[in-house]
Amino acid sequence: MPRLLAIVFLLLTLLACGGETATAYRDLDLTAYNIPVTIQAPDSAQVVAGKLGGNIEDVTVRSAADRYAVQILASGARTSDMARLKADELEAVRDNRYFERIVSEEPEGFIFENKIDTTPAYGFRYIVYQGDREIVFQNTFDGVYTLPEVEAMYASVKPGK
Repeated sequence: MPRLLAIVFLLLTLLACGGETATAYRDLDLTAYNIPVTIQAPDSAQVVAGKLGGNIEDVTVRSAADRYAVQILASGARTSDMARLKADELEAVRDNRYFERIVSEEPEGFIFENKIDTTPAYGFRYIVYQGDREIVFQNTFDGVYTLPEVEAMYASVKPGK
C-alpha cells in the first residue's frame, strides 16, 4: 500500500508540473546585428541575420526545440508617430484573407488570430521606435503557432521582461 501511495503521489507531481515550460530564456543583445535592443530568447536559439531590399535589417531568432521563432525587421521609420506605426501593422495583418480577430492589444503591439479552414494560427507584432528607426518584432511565417507559444514570444521581445 505505501508503494501505491508513493506512485500516485509521483504521478500527481509530474502532472502538476507538466504545464510549466522548462525553457529558460536569457538576454540576447541584438546590437551585433545592427539592431540596438535586447530580447529574451531560449538558450538554444540560433540567430540568422541578413538584409531585405538593401536597407532593412532582417534578423531571425529561432529555437525549434522550444517552438520559438521571432523575426525582427529594422528600417528607417516612416513616421515618429507610434500610433501610426502600429496602425500600419494592424492594417497589414487585417488585410490577410485568413485574418480572424485581434486577441489582445496594447499601444506598442498586438496578438492576432488567423484561421485557415478550421485551424487557428496565432501571430503577433510588437513595434519599437528608436531614434529614426522602426523595429518590428513578429513571429516567423514558416510555422503554425498556438496562443501560448505566441504569448511567450510576444512577452520575450518586450523591454524589461
